[in-house]
Amino acid sequence: MADIKLFNIKGEVKEYQSGTVTLEKELQTVIEQNMETFFGVTFLASEYRTTDGGRMDSIGIDENHCPVIFEYKRSMKENVINQGLFYLNWLLDHKDSFKVLVIEKLGLDAANEIDWSMPRVVCIAGDFTRYDESAIKQMNRNISLIRYKKFGEDLLMFEQINENIAVSNDDNSATTSAISKVGHKSFAEKKKDTASEILALYEDVRNYIMSLGDDITENQLKHYVAFKKMKNIVCAEIQKKCLILYLKLDVNTIEYEEGFTRDMTHSGHFGTGDVSVVIRNRTDYEKAKALLDRAYNEN
Repeated sequence: MADIKLFNIKGEVKEYQSGTVTLEKELQTVIEQNMETFFGVTFLASEYRTTDGGRMDSIGIDENHCPVIFEYKRSMKENVINQGLFYLNWLLDHKDSFKVLVIEKLGLDAANEIDWSMPRVVCIAGDFTRYDESAIKQMNRNISLIRYKKFGEDLLMFEQINENIAVSNDDNSATTSAISKVGHKSFAEKKKDTASEILALYEDVRNYIMSLGDDITENQLKHYVAFKKMKNIVCAEIQKKCLILYLKLDVNTIEYEEGFTRDMTHSGHFGTGDVSVVIRNRTDYEKAKALLDRAYNEN
């Protein structure tokens, strides 16, 4: 891990000494109690037992309604990546069990919104080896490697060092077909019906967002694309004659322009973010760049 130094510069400059959390259970408890703040994931269960006798460290559902498994690496020798993949494969074979868990914790409405297009494993450790980082690049699964450091008694740092995004599996196509029947076309279906100039605009917007930092990943879900750091910063929905972006910004800090920006706090929509931006042409795209910069820098 890079040598990260943290200083308190109020009064006499003092360096915080870094270390790992003494007890792994302590780290797990802190994460479970603050999972939504840290990672945009709603915590569902700790030490979740599988039918084959296994036990997932933590399990939740993220802001895109996708299942998330957390595994904590307790020693350098522990192969937490393979362990997480084992549990992910189990979960994909036991979707009904996960749905029952969501119903118990969050209710039937939340269970009906589960999106299986991007289930993922989050591996958390004090450090990873270069072999760990290389291994996930060879796997067609969604895996995040996150390092942690504790500074002093009350500062905890997370660093996302690698995230592997898998190609959506064929299972999603069946879901897409079902969605179309009830009037909600998938993102892929909408692209087929979209004008070529809007598709070109989307590629420009996409490339601009991805260029904001190497910590951004792109997740294509059923109805939209989520651009995220550890949590979503921008969600993009495509229409026949425009793009709609949903940005995670404080709605009270925006000067709204009719037909271009809108406060979506009390309006339902796909994706996350309460500030919508409608892009119909290159002029709108150029105006949107400042808001995209803010979404990146403020999250």
